[in-house]
Amino acid sequence: MTAPNMDVLVSLSKRRGFIFQSSEIYGGTGSCWDYGPLGVELKQNIKRVWWRDFVQQRADMVGLDASILMHATVWKASGHVDNFTDPMVDCRECKHRFRSDQLDEMAWLHFCPATKGNKFTIPAGEPCKHCGATRTLCPHCGKGELTAPRQFNLMFKTFMGPVEEDAAVTYLRPETAQGIFVNFDNVLQSMRLKLPFGVGQIGKAFRNEITPGNFIFRSREFEQMEIEYFVNPNDRVDGRPADEAVHDQWIEACRAWFVRYGVAADNMKLHEHDTAELAHYSKRTVDILYRFPMGWSELMGIANRTDFDLKQHSKFSGKSLTYFDEERKEHIVPFVIEPSAGVDRALLAFLLDAYREEEVRGEKRVVLRFHRELAPIKIAVLPLLKKRPEIVATAHDLRARLARQWTTVYDDTAAIGRLYRRQDEVGTPYCVTVDVKTVGDREKNEAGDGRVTIRERDSMEQIRVPIADLDTVFARLMGETAWSEVAAAYPRAES
Repeated sequence: MTAPNMDVLVSLSKRRGFIFQSSEIYGGTGSCWDYGPLGVELKQNIKRVWWRDFVQQRADMVGLDASILMHATVWKASGHVDNFTDPMVDCRECKHRFRSDQLDEMAWLHFCPATKGNKFTIPAGEPCKHCGATRTLCPHCGKGELTAPRQFNLMFKTFMGPVEEDAAVTYLRPETAQGIFVNFDNVLQSMRLKLPFGVGQIGKAFRNEITPGNFIFRSREFEQMEIEYFVNPNDRVDGRPADEAVHDQWIEACRAWFVRYGVAADNMKLHEHDTAELAHYSKRTVDILYRFPMGWSELMGIANRTDFDLKQHSKFSGKSLTYFDEERKEHIVPFVIEPSAGVDRALLAFLLDAYREEEVRGEKRVVLRFHRELAPIKIAVLPLLKKRPEIVATAHDLRARLARQWTTVYDDTAAIGRLYRRQDEVGTPYCVTVDVKTVGDREKNEAGDGRVTIRERDSMEQIRVPIADLDTVFARLMGETAWSEVAAAYPRAES
């Protein structure tokens, strides 16, 4: 299936309550986004399973939640004050700002003299097919000259305290990693840890991007899921330096995690940074790229940061940030492997991979095939007839009961077919329908059978299940048991 373009995803995200433009009623704030009722659930689920899989279930991991505001010297020591920059150019005519190293990757506007000044949008890196000209002016307006490149620091500057003066300058953190490094000794001593061990953190970061865009792919406020995994550089694993072997282990673990929760393996590939791409602290960096609508782009990075950060913070703070190697009876500065993933980019990839357009009985069905652990809503309880009080009451009771364990909603705002399509479009794995057979018909003196219909999203199969069995059935479905195995134990319902 062809992946949806970004416009389709943006429209669905707003219509169904996943993601809204920030401050939309005031015209919006550029590249800032608000997560709606379903978006916040999806985001929380991604963070929850990541934290569970990489922090809680591993004996060699602990967690941290460091402050967003840190001492200004942290960013001097880390190199961000001097090195966290992009080359920037401005258009003298329309005032648009661009990264100079990305100009050749942008389509450009051209007023062609060979066609009496007709306006054309020329693909990135290509000349005009009429006059042969290449881009020299602003790609946005096609008229203005560009300024010479100058370096632009991406950190948001702010002030601590009531007085705006140089002594009070600090920054909104551009990454969560430094909070882990400056707490290295605190974590080591309080938890009595032995190498190798890791510290995981999920938190907000801020970058004053020159050219943000592509929906939530690149924004100025975002959330990171990061790990700093410390290893003894003197150790060896399978005959290799420990940092190199552990780096490869984390690359595969991260790739497999995305596959486990629904990203197709052929929509990802690895990109090895060459020498020119490597950050100033990196011995080796490998990105996991994803096939986004705008092309292959970074989903997450796994870097070998060596001992750069701990040594820098020791130097600037005057505090020793070392580990005592009992075997060798010496203090060493650990190397660190850093798997770093953006929550927002992960969410975008899961949305894209889940999206399907299908034809069912001559009509288009849009469905988000989320992994059941990521789905914002796990169960929707639907009354077949909202004018039958006993059906509605039973449905409300079931919603309240199931909501104690799983995110469950009640909906009676449309006919049953439309209710199913609505839940398909937001990725709800299971619908429970309460009908006349469930509660009985007093006018006809017919008793209810105490059963409800469970519909599975992907296959659209339906089974009749006793209400008394629902907790057990959903405990199995939300666990490792396949739908086909559960469905085999119950009679099929009419579609």
